[in-house]
Amino acid sequence: MPQTAPDSPSVRRRAVLAAAAAAAPLVAGLSASPAGAAPAPAPPAGPDARRPSPRRPRALPGGGDLGPNVLVFDPSTPDIQARVDAVFREQESAQFGAGRYALLFKPGAYHGLNVQLGFYTSVAGLGLSPDDTTINGDVTVDAGWFNGNATQNFWRSAENLALVPANGTNRWAVAQAAPFRRMHVRGGLDLAPSGYGWASGGYIADSRIDGQVGPYSQQQWYTRDSAIGSWLNGVWNMVFSGVEGAPAQSFPDPPYTTLATTPVSREKPFLYLSGGEYRVFLPEKRTDARGVTWGNGTPRGTSLPLSRFYVARPGVAAATLNQALAQGLHLLLTPGIYHLDRPLRVDRANTVVLGLGYATLIPDNGVTALKVADVDGVRLAGFLVDAGPVNSATLVEVGPRGAWRDHSANPTTVQDVFIRIGGAGPGKATTSLVVNNRQTIVDHTWVWRADHGDGVGWETNRADYGVVVNGHDVLATGLFVEHFNKYDVQWYGQRGRTIFFQNEKAYDAPNQAAVQNGAIRGYAAYKVGDNVTAHEGWGLGSYCYYNVDPTIVQHHGFAAPNTPGVRFHDLLVVSLGGNGQYAHVINDIGAPTSGTSTIPSTVVAYP
Repeated sequence: MPQTAPDSPSVRRRAVLAAAAAAAPLVAGLSASPAGAAPAPAPPAGPDARRPSPRRPRALPGGGDLGPNVLVFDPSTPDIQARVDAVFREQESAQFGAGRYALLFKPGAYHGLNVQLGFYTSVAGLGLSPDDTTINGDVTVDAGWFNGNATQNFWRSAENLALVPANGTNRWAVAQAAPFRRMHVRGGLDLAPSGYGWASGGYIADSRIDGQVGPYSQQQWYTRDSAIGSWLNGVWNMVFSGVEGAPAQSFPDPPYTTLATTPVSREKPFLYLSGGEYRVFLPEKRTDARGVTWGNGTPRGTSLPLSRFYVARPGVAAATLNQALAQGLHLLLTPGIYHLDRPLRVDRANTVVLGLGYATLIPDNGVTALKVADVDGVRLAGFLVDAGPVNSATLVEVGPRGAWRDHSANPTTVQDVFIRIGGAGPGKATTSLVVNNRQTIVDHTWVWRADHGDGVGWETNRADYGVVVNGHDVLATGLFVEHFNKYDVQWYGQRGRTIFFQNEKAYDAPNQAAVQNGAIRGYAAYKVGDNVTAHEGWGLGSYCYYNVDPTIVQHHGFAAPNTPGVRFHDLLVVSLGGNGQYAHVINDIGAPTSGTSTIPSTVVAYP
């Protein structure tokens, strides 16, 4: 398909790719086997011998080495460019490979670097402020590996750095699961690939871009609690909350949805250096937030020494990770793949589970990967959950069924936690993410039933439901959910709010009957439960591309009760190239999509 012009609505179709598994780690580091439970002592001999009490497992140590796939640089490190280039060569097209890397830069100034990021690669500064670590050069994502198409530039991130771009503008041409957090660009930011090919991202938070942000061909974007010099254009759905310099509200032409503040936010935890000691900073909660957290000196929050974390390595048993959690340690997941034969159980308030370099959890034998109790202040951040070949009823559960406690003062946050079913191999899950805890903040997630890669097919990677919200007063900021066999999002909790939603219905539905929902043609992308009396959403979009049977009709993208307390602002549905059709936008409201023009049908306000 031809490339689109910078100001044209773009049509994407993700081609099937199967990347080779990544090679061995590039950089050797100190290695220590994970500590495990001590074996129980053998019983003493003789019929009259007294059996001793079972010995408790030996306490697990906190802290330790970050492992071979965390590369740490300081300004005096030789050959930095060659080392980051070697990681990029390995990861550039390894979309479903096993390589995982974190590139960490100690505070200071670096000159003449171009840090190109491939799959499963994170780059971050180790200062308390982005301005503590300055790269005079670029952190680049482009799409040469995919012939100028950026719609598959997933699973990479940049955090906590200042950039002085070599030519005045940094290129960050990404799609889903590629956050740009806590960054200071002393210049402009270009969100399109060179050549202005197709692009489908993206997410910016807690960042300052001094110059212009140019989306060009980006179909949608969400920017939160940041500051920008200016914003160039919009294709379908550009959403801003708490952004200084954001364009004025004007949906649908141009398609800008602008909120002056973000109702509640709490930035993602991050690793930093204090002297020679690694610590994890925990930003505090903000209400009615606007602008960056780090602009006036030391950010507000608390920090924990690395000694309070169990530093996990790939291959460690789930029982050991659970022992660490029960012992009161937090978890730092170093880059790699972790197979779980039982759920990770986060039962203590204020526990942090932080991944580096897209650490990946794979539940085996149909278990749930992670379960959180009905407790305050849990922070889940920076990891990928990959469904296993045996169906899991759920993959991540934030709170038990029936959770009721009030967490408004200290909510759970789920940030840059990404979920995938299929693509890297066969995977199944009935429901991917269930949120039961009240006041949870889901801040940037991509929940994806794969449409390309290995193990993909209508029943092969069956996944009926993406995100189910049962808890009251839950807030989602940056919700990306795609391709589920039935509902992508179901929201049953009261007073829920979503700022920005991006969805594609499942491409591979074989026929109309396969998606028939009783008397309704197709399952809504986003359904609010019939008993909900209060809900609100801003800047929500759903797209269809029924390439197996282009005659499929989707009755609507959104379904909600017709009640004054359930309100939506700035909704759109799009048929990509006329492959399938939406009859309405929400319920029975909104004009149908028609023809092959790929022009959105919009509803500015509901009801």
